[in-house]
Amino acid sequence: MLELDKVSLHLYSEIRQNIIQLRQKIKSAVNSGMIQIYWEIGRQLDLVSNRTETDYGNNILQNVSDKLSKEFGSGFSYSNLRNMRQFYRVYHDFKSLSSSLSWSHYRILMRVADPDARDFYTKECTASGWSVRELERQITTFAYQRTITNQVSKTELPDKYTGNVAVPYKEFIRDPYILEFLDLKSSPEFHEKNIEQGIIDHLQSFILELGRGFSFVARQKHISIDGDDFFIDLVFYNYILKCFVLIDLKLGKVKHQDIGQMQMYVNYYKENMRENGDNEPIGIVLCAEKNDAVVRYTLGDDKNTHIYASKYMPYMPTEEELKNELNLRKLSFDNELENKNE
Repeated sequence: MLELDKVSLHLYSEIRQNIIQLRQKIKSAVNSGMIQIYWEIGRQLDLVSNRTETDYGNNILQNVSDKLSKEFGSGFSYSNLRNMRQFYRVYHDFKSLSSSLSWSHYRILMRVADPDARDFYTKECTASGWSVRELERQITTFAYQRTITNQVSKTELPDKYTGNVAVPYKEFIRDPYILEFLDLKSSPEFHEKNIEQGIIDHLQSFILELGRGFSFVARQKHISIDGDDFFIDLVFYNYILKCFVLIDLKLGKVKHQDIGQMQMYVNYYKENMRENGDNEPIGIVLCAEKNDAVVRYTLGDDKNTHIYASKYMPYMPTEEELKNELNLRKLSFDNELENKNE
């Protein structure tokens, strides 16, 4: 009887896996076919309307919509046909489309006016497997802008980070980080450990906010230096950058001691924790308030240590607040460049 149950369970598992894989293939094929049809319809509509929004062109769209809807259903409404036409205009090259993204993904991506930002979200969404809701959050929270404020220039996220090319650490550091999903409540008893626990409880959301390629390694990572014990709040590994990412959480304004402590952690990992093929570790001090001058003077001209201070926002900011925050980051970055060039 036990042997029968064992064989039955094994057979069930194999059949179940085959069904799941087949369903995924069918879903992918259907999605790919739908995207191709919508793109082709958009191309045909664009040729007729000649890229103009005239009454004549709109009347043609309405007439075509009426006939298609009558035969194929509501998916070919006037507004949907306009979306298909816009889809073709935005993604003019069919080869640039990803079969892993749904029509709902593309409808959101089409709203992004900046081609660089749209390209960023398209690539990141494809690589990270974002749901429609996750993609919407990334766009709403200006993930692209929060990433490029740390870069010297706007560069595409390359698919290869190997060889003799300098490791693009700054392309993976955001500022600020938005942690509204933690639902943090300020109180006299509130400490860094509350943020840490919130992150652990919402780890998937936090990794999404960190960006592509991050995987969780440890919390309160214990290290011993000459008999003294230290604990790093959070440790991640980025499989794209091929390096450890150490995070320390600070409730208030970042201090020089915080930067110095993180530098010690990074140096320790650099000497003791790296495996063959690993790049140098990154240190991020995640704080409620930044002081770029303190960071700059604490680190000095040490270009071999990759330490960053990033602000966290415990709530979903308004668009105006985010723009102001990004403007402050850009101004700080420009000042830093001026100081380096003096």
